[in-house]
Amino acid sequence: MRVAALTGEDDFEGWRDAARALLQARVPPGEVVWQVGDTPADLFGDEAILDAANPRPMRVPRAFVDLAQMVILHSDPRRFALLYTLLNGPDRLNDPADPLVQRLEAMAKQVRRDIHKMRAFVRFRELAETPPFPRTGAPRTRFIAWFEPEHHIVRANARFFVDRFTSMRWSILTPALSIHWDGEALTEGPGATCADAPEGDPVEDVWKTYYASIFNPARLKTGMMLKEMPRKYWKNMPETALVPGLIAGARAREIAMVKTAPTGGNIGKSWEALRDEARACTRCDLYKCATQTVFGEGPLDAGMMFVGEQPGDNEDLEGKPFVGPAGQMFDRAIADAGIDREGVYVTNAVKHFKFERRGKRRIHDKPNAGEISACRWWYEQERLLLHPRVTVALGATAARQMLGKAVTITATRGRALDLAEGGQGWVTIHPSFLLRMPDRARAEDEYAAFVEDLKGARKLLG
Repeated sequence: MRVAALTGEDDFEGWRDAARALLQARVPPGEVVWQVGDTPADLFGDEAILDAANPRPMRVPRAFVDLAQMVILHSDPRRFALLYTLLNGPDRLNDPADPLVQRLEAMAKQVRRDIHKMRAFVRFRELAETPPFPRTGAPRTRFIAWFEPEHHIVRANARFFVDRFTSMRWSILTPALSIHWDGEALTEGPGATCADAPEGDPVEDVWKTYYASIFNPARLKTGMMLKEMPRKYWKNMPETALVPGLIAGARAREIAMVKTAPTGGNIGKSWEALRDEARACTRCDLYKCATQTVFGEGPLDAGMMFVGEQPGDNEDLEGKPFVGPAGQMFDRAIADAGIDREGVYVTNAVKHFKFERRGKRRIHDKPNAGEISACRWWYEQERLLLHPRVTVALGATAARQMLGKAVTITATRGRALDLAEGGQGWVTIHPSFLLRMPDRARAEDEYAAFVEDLKGARKLLG
């Protein structure tokens, strides 16, 4: 067995040099023990310490270096061995289905997320220091923050805080090590505990007041909030002391907002104003080639909203949703499902027609993620006005708009989904899918399944 000694948990340069020497010595991955610091790597073995002081340079793909620099920061003790295993077969990096590549990519993603969490959730508190500045007698202050990273990211993240808070004197305390900036130099110190950080300062009261004032109960998505801001970070952030109470009162505040919202003809005027505003939309480049914005239509008290992908050629010319061949298929299917077209609201995830021109014909082109995101504002405003009990997404683009993330039809089709903004969602195919099927028998089977999906959506209305 060979031992490769590293100076620290995030010692990428040490790992790189050792890996080069091991590879040049043709040492297989299974015969290497990776040791961090002075702790013996194996109490029962008699390993020869590897001398990696002057390894010969070697070329590796840039993608591997980028991956290794992230993975080295992970907390998994097997990361050094896993990277060396991949280094012995660098061609595997070109296979995204390779289990080792997938594992390392997942580790890198976790590290990047932890880096983001540290940047987002570190909160400094002011601490008075003694003695004061000698020449002026002015009080000397330092800003202290406490953070508990999941991975070895503190050194890698230090430059971000130096660049952002250059004029401040600050320290970030973590269990493994602490970093300190005095306005000119960055230094390191031993780990600390949460008790070493101050409890609070007057600025926090101002920040809490601001945070409470901008809290919007109608936009509350508790699951999303907990995913992006896990509870483990709450104790570091002054504003999170308000979160439980704000969540508890959100429903009552939302009901109050609904009671005081425009009703009757006023909702109609609000919808008309929204539609007129959408006609001038330039949030993405699709408006440049499309004839017009195609907004949703239907009763504003509809309990069911249908969301398609985007207008087609006919819809773009007429300015109405679902009037072309796919719309005719849709009308037929909802009628067979016992749903009255006049009683539902129909709209699209994207309001402008995206197409490729082939001669005189305009051929549908699928909208991309940026275009879907740009149109999300209009979709959300429609939902806020209508408050539909059931929203039916027709196709993957509509499902992405409804759920806020990419999903597959197979994984979500035909089952009730609780929507963060209220009501239930339902996913099925887009009727244009049926028009593209050359096999008549299969098309009939798929049509029958589509009708059953629509019946399932109707049942959600009770």
